[in-house]
Order: sequence, then structure tokens, then C-alpha cells
Amino acid sequence: MKLYQLHSKQSLPVSKQEAWDFLSDPNNLKIITPEHMGFNILSGGDRPMFAGQIIAYNVSPFPVYSTKWVTEITHVKEGDYFVDEQRFGPYALWHHKHFLHEIQGGTEMEDIIDYKLPLGILGQLAHPILVKKQLQQIFSHREQKLIELFGTIEGSIKELHFTSV
Repeated sequence: MKLYQLHSKQSLPVSKQEAWDFLSDPNNLKIITPEHMGFNILSGGDRPMFAGQIIAYNVSPFPVYSTKWVTEITHVKEGDYFVDEQRFGPYALWHHKHFLHEIQGGTEMEDIIDYKLPLGILGQLAHPILVKKQLQQIFSHREQKLIELFGTIEGSIKELHFTSV
């Protein structure tokens, strides 16, 4: 079993509360997801985030492949972090931690995603060719959208790292 981890950091020139208000609203996920992915919330995004919340989406991670993705918000510490876990969808495992840290001039947004691909060795072969590239594209798009919405902190560096176990 191969487990992968994506670790991303991005600084935003907004207060921690403003970042939290935007990032903890499930409806804003569509704004920061590439349009070609056909991302739509089917249910569960109609109220403020809470532990135990189930959110169902339709998503097309790759051309000609569409799937339903169901996540559960498993942990929430208001203003600081939340965790979403896949209950049904394209991954064998998806555990996504979202942290907000107050920094000089704004807020650092940190994501740590632990994930496993289905299909054993085929999934592992697809990782560098398809999945890793797709996740890089998604996070690059998200970074640009957040800069468009909120701006950037002078001299801040966006980080994106992948590791595997």
C-alpha cells in the first residue's frame, strides 16, 4: 500500500477571521476549483461548517470521467482548522487537514492531504502521470483564484510538496 501526502502553504493578506469565513464555507470550494472539473455541490453545503457534516459533490477529475464525491467534516476548531475525509469517491483514502495560522501581514493557509489511490499498482503508476499533475493543477488554480480575490503578501512564497510512504 502506497500512501501519498500533499503539503501546501499559501499566505493571504487578510485577517484569520476573513480567511476562515471564506474557506470554511463549502460553497466557496466551487470558486477555487478549476471550471473544467465540473464541480457542483449536490447536498450538505447549505449551512455553516460543523463536525459531522456530510457534503456530496459531483466532480470530473479527468476528461470523460465523472464521479460523486462524498466527504465528512470530521473536526472543526472554529477559526483555526477543519478536517474533511472522503466517505465515497475516487480515492481509496482522502484525509484533508486545513489549518489557518496568523502571520505578519495576514494569514497562512496550510493544507495537509494524506491520500491513497485505488487499483493497487495501476493506481501507483497513474500517480505521477495523472493524479499528481491534476492535484498540482488544482492547487495552482486555487492559488491564483485566492490571489485574485484577496491579493498576496509581498515576499511570501507558495509551497507545494508531495511525499510518499
